[in-house]
Amino acid sequence: MALKRPGWPMGRIVTVEFDSKILRASIPKLLGDPHRRVLTIWLPPQYDQQPAQRFPVLFDLVGFMGSGLSHVNWRGFDENVPERVARLIHQRKMGPTIIVFPDCFTALGGNQYINSSAVGDYADYLTRELIPFVDKQFRTLASRDHRGCFGKSSGGYGAIIHGMKYAKYWGAVASHSGDAYFDFVYMSDWPRTLTELTKHKTKKRVKGVIDVSAEEKDVTNGMDDGRIKNFLSHAWREDKLNEAEGHALMLIAMAATYDPDPKAPLGFRVPFNLETGEVIESRRKNWQKHDPINLVDKYKTQLKSLHGIFIDCGWRDQYHIHYGARILSKRLKLAGIQHCYEEFNDTHSSVDYRMDESLPFLYDALKP
Repeated sequence: MALKRPGWPMGRIVTVEFDSKILRASIPKLLGDPHRRVLTIWLPPQYDQQPAQRFPVLFDLVGFMGSGLSHVNWRGFDENVPERVARLIHQRKMGPTIIVFPDCFTALGGNQYINSSAVGDYADYLTRELIPFVDKQFRTLASRDHRGCFGKSSGGYGAIIHGMKYAKYWGAVASHSGDAYFDFVYMSDWPRTLTELTKHKTKKRVKGVIDVSAEEKDVTNGMDDGRIKNFLSHAWREDKLNEAEGHALMLIAMAATYDPDPKAPLGFRVPFNLETGEVIESRRKNWQKHDPINLVDKYKTQLKSLHGIFIDCGWRDQYHIHYGARILSKRLKLAGIQHCYEEFNDTHSSVDYRMDESLPFLYDALKP
């Protein structure tokens, strides 16, 4: 545990409100998410001590159900990210670095940091708006060679995907327990979600003889027959979601991210028949196109251009992400892409201490 009485300089936090033209144009009306977002930036102590110096910059991509603001909150007997980085700098494990905490939260509970017509163009928001804004307003080393991103879970997915698709903006990435191998991470949880969504079916179930063909009439193509919309209305009214509801919301968010369809009632489709649970293979393939383990060869050149790739995962991850992390590392090695892959004895939860490994790694890859 970290005692909350550090004896070293803590740097300072700057908070601004950013009005995004990209989010204004791309967020669907169904979600109603704001295009004006709070942007938090942490400046290391050296930023004020050495007014002529410029610094590398790291973007923190938080996990599902989180926002950048959650990583600067005070924690008892623990460190938030600015406190952690201040300590690492004080211990000379890394050099002074600017940290950016974007708010990419959505009404679906989170973000995978890619563009989607059903969620919003958050990849463009990060790369085309926030990066130039931060470089203009603060003394960054304004080059991809000195800029990186890191995150855990959905944020780890975002980091590795940005290292693939948006390597011209990033020089190094770190993925902690990042979503990969979708067949294990997501697909195994869909039966529970389908059962949860059935509770919100407009035509309620009744005991007795069932005509399955009639019941499945409106859901055979991955469309919503009203139950997903009703579930979302319920979730947005509730003060607290139970575990099954939280997982259902997460899988809906993933469907909106990985398989958007402007012609669908909600702007996206799901990869299962909502009534029978049968896989809709054409929809599932759209998910597979976003799975990092399937993208290594396609983005091999971009990945090789990075100065550093850090990946880790606990070998007791309750979402089975350690299997995806192993496959990803295996395929990176087969493609000749240098990277650091580590495992540790823990689950998916409360593993921010692993930043003690990734952040110095990123600094070494990006330092001037």
